[in-house]
Amino acid sequence: MFKIFKRLNAKEWGMIILSTVFICFAVWMDLKSPEYMSDITTLLQKKGTEASDIIDPGSKMLLFSLGSFLMAVCVGFLASRTAASFTTRLRSDIFNQVMDYSDAEIKKFSIPSLLTRTTNDLTQLQMMITMGMQVITRGPIMAIWALTKIWGKSDRWTGAVAVAVLVVLILLTILLVFAFPKQSKVQTLTDDLNATTRESLTGIRVVRAYNAEEYQTNKFNKENENLTRLNLFVYRLMALMNPVMTAVSSGLTLAIYWIGAYLIDDIKMPKLSGTTPEAIKASALALKAAASSRVDVFSDMVVFSSYAMQVVIGFMMMAAIFLVLPRALVSAKRINEVLALDPSIAFKEKSKEADGQKGEIEFHDVSFRYTKNSRDVIEHVSFKATAGQTVALIGSTGSGKSTLVNLIPRFYDATEGWIKVDGVNVNDYSHDDLNNKVGYIPQKAVLFSGTIRSNMEFGLSNQAPLDDTKIWEALELAQAKDFVEGKEKGLDEEVAQGGTNFSGGQKQRLAIARALARKPEILIFDDSFSALDYKTDRILRTELKEKTAEMTKLIVAQRISTIMDADLILVLDEGKVVGQGTHKELLASNAVYQEIAYSQLSKEELENGK
Repeated sequence: MFKIFKRLNAKEWGMIILSTVFICFAVWMDLKSPEYMSDITTLLQKKGTEASDIIDPGSKMLLFSLGSFLMAVCVGFLASRTAASFTTRLRSDIFNQVMDYSDAEIKKFSIPSLLTRTTNDLTQLQMMITMGMQVITRGPIMAIWALTKIWGKSDRWTGAVAVAVLVVLILLTILLVFAFPKQSKVQTLTDDLNATTRESLTGIRVVRAYNAEEYQTNKFNKENENLTRLNLFVYRLMALMNPVMTAVSSGLTLAIYWIGAYLIDDIKMPKLSGTTPEAIKASALALKAAASSRVDVFSDMVVFSSYAMQVVIGFMMMAAIFLVLPRALVSAKRINEVLALDPSIAFKEKSKEADGQKGEIEFHDVSFRYTKNSRDVIEHVSFKATAGQTVALIGSTGSGKSTLVNLIPRFYDATEGWIKVDGVNVNDYSHDDLNNKVGYIPQKAVLFSGTIRSNMEFGLSNQAPLDDTKIWEALELAQAKDFVEGKEKGLDEEVAQGGTNFSGGQKQRLAIARALARKPEILIFDDSFSALDYKTDRILRTELKEKTAEMTKLIVAQRISTIMDADLILVLDEGKVVGQGTHKELLASNAVYQEIAYSQLSKEELENGK
């Protein structure tokens, strides 16, 4: 918690200090009221007291109460501003940190967990700051200050207060021992529940197609019941607070008045000691003194009762921390885990000046493994692609094709060897410069909510927006122009989150058009033709070859027909390059390539390829 509070800026610390000052003023005003109540009580028991005599202390009491109310309003305003300002900045920091993460860091936390940390955990922290500045800070100040007011007034009254405080401390100990550890598990179970919900909603079509609604429902119910049982256990313990605190406050008031009654009764009224004028006068004075003592005790009892209640209320406020502190501590720890984990891939501030041919890619003895103790998924890969060449990668599932091309835009860093783009090691590029050189189309086409136009301009926010002519050129090249023109709003057609209102082939073509619109030096197609029919696939490859001759293209594919005309084909098997060359060369000499090729096309079709 202290670690995350170090992120508070000077303005927020200023608001916290100012709110504490306001709380001290509010407590001082609250503790002044019993003094005026004592004056009013004394006046009411005197003969000849008129209403005008009570107006002065009553007005002051009312004024202090109003002042305390205004202080509380100011503290509430400052607490809200501080919590909102801090969590807004913290949310931005978490988002920016996650955006810099590589796939390795994302997988370490999981997407549902990162979503929970950005939303639910920050909400818990915000509640903690808001309550802390208003209630938790006020509690100890009020309790300690009120104790100084009543300490030593009466041993019996002080003993009653001590018993009440002891009961409250016992309750807090029970909550600390039983509820506190359980609260720390709530966020983890919330992660599990979010993961199950997200999984069910993402795969809703598969769930329905397999009649697996009951299976997923049972899975969700299990996670839901685990979270519900934990919350019920915690909140049942927390539910003890209100009745116990009510019993303590009511019991303490009763005890103070009960003890006060005995104290008043102990002051015996003197009897007439004689009939002489002197004796009568002495008896009258003694009677008056006894009556005055009883009035003083009654007045002290009223004041003591008020202060004692302030002590109990102070401890009740401190007890409120157990409603939010356990989850807030866990949330703070989870947020710190995200902020403390530095991205494994660090980019240079400024790129090294390119000294090679534009669009040139070179791999030299590149190996890669996901963790230190895992085996290599890429082993000693070397090849070179010159500007304008088409390099294809093919191999069985899990052979490392996608992993290999993902090393170019630095989604991961090579474990051994080096990769150069335009003669410069990819590690020596700034983030923007490297990504501006590479156009990436992933296996699963990703579209963002907005419009077709906004998706085409995606990533160009720092540059001049694309004009419609360039967008249509990219769409035409990607074989997407016809279906976009067929939409009612054309380029302004709405795109749902994830592009769910488009077919798989349409999404792939839009994703390809988006990459082409950027005019990169290098195009990476990570199995980006899989959802296209053979006719569209063939037309698209022909158009790409003719109209993007200056761009270097890397194509990961499963279809032999997609890569037959590539300038260089790399055949991968278990992370190793087991063959490289043209289609004809590999078909004549490489057994792995032959096996893949003959499983897809006939001998005649293969021999007609280039």
